[in-house]
Amino acid sequence: METFAPFSVEVPATTANLGPGFDCLGLALDLWNRVTVRPANTFALEVTGEGVEGLPLGEKNLVYQTAIALFRRLGQTPPPMRLLCENRIPLTRGLGSSAAATVAGLMVANHLTGETLSPSTLVERATEIEGHPDNAAPAVFGGCQIVVQEDRAFRIRAVPLAPGLECSLFVPEVRLATEQARAVLPTNVPRADAVFNVGRTALLVNALATGSWEDLRAATEDRLHQPYREALFPPMKPLFQTALAAGALGVFLSGSGPSVLAFALKGRGAAVAKAMETRARAMELPGSARVVAPSARGARIVTDVRSR
Repeated sequence: METFAPFSVEVPATTANLGPGFDCLGLALDLWNRVTVRPANTFALEVTGEGVEGLPLGEKNLVYQTAIALFRRLGQTPPPMRLLCENRIPLTRGLGSSAAATVAGLMVANHLTGETLSPSTLVERATEIEGHPDNAAPAVFGGCQIVVQEDRAFRIRAVPLAPGLECSLFVPEVRLATEQARAVLPTNVPRADAVFNVGRTALLVNALATGSWEDLRAATEDRLHQPYREALFPPMKPLFQTALAAGALGVFLSGSGPSVLAFALKGRGAAVAKAMETRARAMELPGSARVVAPSARGARIVTDVRSR
């Protein structure tokens, strides 16, 4: 059996929607999962970090399933391999953990088959499997990405990010499945709510690109999904209010939640994160806060894995 040199795939966490940009905006975060791949006599998979107690270790693992599916699609036989999945992205918290696993599996297979797929095609394949292009696009490309679907293809465009922002996260211990968060959304919305979100999405893109931070409070408001998802996560509004009172520039559910992400000026994110954590404790909501930076980098292959 042909062997290969060990390598790693690193994939960032992502936050989708950014408030009003429902299903069409996503941002990569400087919080990474790593999958190290080594040749082996027989298949083996190990998980450390997030999900260590719940994720499957065999062939039902999403990283492995995604890799094998791409091998089959390309008509190639996968070599025996050992996968070490080092997870730092919390599961089912609105931070793109399933997109990260899917992109990692695709990149494993793509690397082993000679880098046959372009980044745009990787996003398309990830969306076919996982269903969320607004997570897949920033996971692959990094930065802030606009994703517009045209038939079965996607038009993906980067939003240039002005420097000076950091992201304050509060990650509850409670989990919220995307399917559950989707189920509470109405089929139709009032025209006024649609116009509200269109305007704020445009304002948000402008604010991020130009550094007009004074616009972010209004630009991260939403009427299409957050008001309905509050029923599943009642602490949402108190956490929003606390973050803004502590100096956040804007605040929103990360993806479908329940994690809350607040934009803050660089150097002020820790105070915002601490305020949300304190408010959560007062509401007897277990969870943890952290500060992360937006990531300009997306998923990447690392070939120097000698020390890992």
